[in-house]
Amino acid sequence: MLGPLDGPDMHVAMISAEYPPRWGGMGSTVHHLSRHLAESGNRVTIITRNGTPGDNEKIENIDVIRVPWARIPMYFTRSYAYHALKELEKVHKADPFDVIHLHLPMISLNREQIKRCRSIAPVVASLHGSWLGERDGLIAARRMGEPAVFRNPNDLAILLTAKHYSKFEKFAASMADIAVSNSDATRQDFEQRYGLAGAWNCETVHWGVDDKLFTPFDESIPGHAESRGSLRSRYGVSEDSPLILAVGRLAARKGYTTLLRAFSLIRESETHAKLLIVGRGGMKSKIMSQASRMGLSDALAIESSLPFEELSEVYRASDLTVFPSYYEGQGLIPLESMSSGVPIVATDEGPIPEMVDEHVGALFEMGDHASLAEAVIAELSHRNRLAKKGENGRKRVLEKFTFKQSCQRFESIYNSAMKSRITDQS
Repeated sequence: MLGPLDGPDMHVAMISAEYPPRWGGMGSTVHHLSRHLAESGNRVTIITRNGTPGDNEKIENIDVIRVPWARIPMYFTRSYAYHALKELEKVHKADPFDVIHLHLPMISLNREQIKRCRSIAPVVASLHGSWLGERDGLIAARRMGEPAVFRNPNDLAILLTAKHYSKFEKFAASMADIAVSNSDATRQDFEQRYGLAGAWNCETVHWGVDDKLFTPFDESIPGHAESRGSLRSRYGVSEDSPLILAVGRLAARKGYTTLLRAFSLIRESETHAKLLIVGRGGMKSKIMSQASRMGLSDALAIESSLPFEELSEVYRASDLTVFPSYYEGQGLIPLESMSSGVPIVATDEGPIPEMVDEHVGALFEMGDHASLAEAVIAELSHRNRLAKKGENGRKRVLEKFTFKQSCQRFESIYNSAMKSRITDQS
């Protein structure tokens, strides 16, 4: 059954291994997209993984179904695929879907399973990144001296099995009615790895950020000044000294050793600078140990996890954000920082230059701590220019990278997929 094509009232199946309270870039984007669709009068059924307590919020027009999955690194994507497809077919019999939105690569469907999806409704496949890209990012991190690269079971599984699991993302990307990459870099990655150029229907839609949550510091807004002062006091940094922020999972691929090496050089010029890292993961003790050996313990703080509201306050309290990751499908941290009016220094490879340039921050050579340090010192040495770059970043987000814009694009893509299916069937 295909619903109306000229207005709302679609029934969308959202198949995502991440959904609140299981956060991450994918979980965040599905969270916002589903709410936008519901507010536009559509209905969304989200089929995600079970086992994470916390968020039982009931939202009109959104149903969340949590299915079993095997807690085995990488294989969970096959297990989750089996149970998600079983539930998809069950719901469809009672309440037919108009479109199915698959979020790759964390669901691994084989050819027959993709065909079963397409027999239900048009399929849109979001490409959040690739397993081979994740693997190459880990290899690059190891080459650059990041410690404990393959001690994490999930990272080790990616290294050993990425090639095997990449065939499933190729099936979905090539067989979907429409594939949607979250950056030009991700689209090119799929084209080059899988020979898909010219033979598939793929659009690029950058995921946006919540520009109503991530807002610049404004001392005229009640609570902003108090929050900023309190946070900077907590981390021991005065208004005259820089607070440098890094946000992301505590994993080798995120480049935290490169960051610490750079920060050691930065402190030679900015002796009172402090570094705040916000992220979950198994590397916290290792990062703290490294900082201790480098004499940086008093200048580093790590927050393992913060709700989005508190994270937005941390951005507003910071002077500069750094993003040294070795691989991203897109990367939302630079956009969160820009939306918050905070300049960003980020790696010069992959999708990052599609968002970041010298007008909103600076780029540095991936993995090169001296290049990172040089970029940060240059930014901090011109405070007036830094403020202007923060304003430019906020403006760029509002022009190109809001959630509302990306969600509207997806509504249009759903309708295109539905119209194409009708044309094919006529």
